[in-house]
Amino acid sequence: MNSATRLSATSKTFIDSSQDFAILTRMHMVLGYLGTVAAVILTVSLVPGIEVRGGWVTILLVALVWSVITMVVKPVLGILTLPVNIVTFGLFSIILNALLFWAMTLIVSGFFVTGFLPALLGAVVLSIISWLIHKIV
Repeated sequence: MNSATRLSATSKTFIDSSQDFAILTRMHMVLGYLGTVAAVILTVSLVPGIEVRGGWVTILLVALVWSVITMVVKPVLGILTLPVNIVTFGLFSIILNALLFWAMTLIVSGFFVTGFLPALLGAVVLSIISWLIHKIV
């Protein structure tokens, strides 16, 4: 086997493995999103005061908005509220989570939270269920 053939075989293996990696990355993202959808469904069914009108489309939108909030908005607000978090030993992060959960009612039509207590409980339940599902996936 000459060096050109070896190089060709090596580059083909690299291309195949990078394509496999891209496919696995996409599959992991889709499974993570479906896990968030399942967590939203369980949260809506377990927590009184949280209601979804509009069927699957609304649930899918809630899961998408929650994913964006937890990836983009929450880290920025976490840095901005760091002094308060330090003073409250991290308990303010739970309040921040509840406020972000409640704010989803402003973004997604058909998603309703009747007050702060259901938002607090919903955010905690959604976070725990999402964490458990994402540990499995």
